[in-house]
Amino acid sequence: MKINTDSADGGVMHASATMALTVLTCINLFNYLDRYLVSALAQSLKNSPLALTDFQLGLLMTGFLVVYMLAAPVFGSWGDERSRPRLIAAGVACWSIATALSGAVYTFWALMAARAAVGIGEAAYGTIAPGMLADYFRRNQRGRVMAVFVCAIPVGSALGYMVGGLVDKHFGWRMAFFVAGAPGLLLALLAALLPDPPRGATEAGAAATRVVPEVRQWQRIRNIISRKSYNLTVLGYAAYTFAIGALGFWMPSFLERVRGMPRAEATVSFGAIVAVTGFIGTFAGGWAGDYLTKYSRQAYLWLSGAATLLAAPLVWLALTTGSNRLYAVTMVTAQLCLWLSAGPINATIANLSSPLERATAFALCILVIHLLGDVISPPLIGLISDASSLAQAIQIVPLAIIVAAVLWFLAARAQAREDVDAARA
Repeated sequence: MKINTDSADGGVMHASATMALTVLTCINLFNYLDRYLVSALAQSLKNSPLALTDFQLGLLMTGFLVVYMLAAPVFGSWGDERSRPRLIAAGVACWSIATALSGAVYTFWALMAARAAVGIGEAAYGTIAPGMLADYFRRNQRGRVMAVFVCAIPVGSALGYMVGGLVDKHFGWRMAFFVAGAPGLLLALLAALLPDPPRGATEAGAAATRVVPEVRQWQRIRNIISRKSYNLTVLGYAAYTFAIGALGFWMPSFLERVRGMPRAEATVSFGAIVAVTGFIGTFAGGWAGDYLTKYSRQAYLWLSGAATLLAAPLVWLALTTGSNRLYAVTMVTAQLCLWLSAGPINATIANLSSPLERATAFALCILVIHLLGDVISPPLIGLISDASSLAQAIQIVPLAIIVAAVLWFLAARAQAREDVDAARA
């Protein structure tokens, strides 16, 4: 990737930008490895002395996400005012320690507390990293940059399934938590050593944003939520997160219970699908989004809406078919379509917010997408599963995917109107 080196203070150095993207992407990878570790360990946790129900398994993800989304606005405010590398480093160290402690618990509530503490650490990172990358790279590069950054989500999620499943099989579920937690401490050190670029360094007129003015947090929030395009984008992202969170948490159990796969094969096979399709789909979406912005400033949203709408019937077929071959084809294609939007949507949020508000904009996004998304979906599907069956419960996912697509189409129209109004002004 060609790195732009023109900035208000003499240039965002190629090496610094590349190092920042590398370190932040690696952190994102271990972030999602940790997040989906519980999914790989679900059946072992059910069969362990903890004897967790499906509802309790769903609550483990919910407990983490509730703390994560509540802590996000706090770190969002700090991220717009303080040293971003130090905040990220502190967060990564916190979640790494909490993950390791998850392997030393003996009750459900102790495990819930450890998983919830992971949310504090991840809130520091998730709110700040995207805006920091936006200050390293120009607007027309951000689809690709966010694609690189976000490709760690499917790869990390897949590693969570695979590493968790394999370590669990050979050494037990406790060791899986220890293995997942250790690398974060090294990444925390690397994050602390990153340079913090001036806010707005890669924007047109960057000189005007080099000094951060005194702006109250409520003013930032009011500015952000006054944009209809931002609100619709985030609501669509919430529906998308509902679906992705549900599939990510329950598919290994679905494959084992409904399709009869052995446990290790279920986690590794679905993990492989997510890793390959996520890697290809995320990169393809980022590059395609950047290319299409030559023709439309709303290209990220139009692309995301179209790809996501196509995914809905494919997911439904994958979840309902009795054919293993049709399941494989439709699930692979659906995952490709879903991951196409990952980079463009994050780039959209960065572009719809000013350099002095980006951490807050991503913090609000995190709050909403989890509150309305994957905080709800794992326990809701677990509750329906306990009352009926997992095969029936998981069929609500395609509906959420359709909602996401429609909202992103509406966001694209709203952004177009806002761009026209801005040009007239």
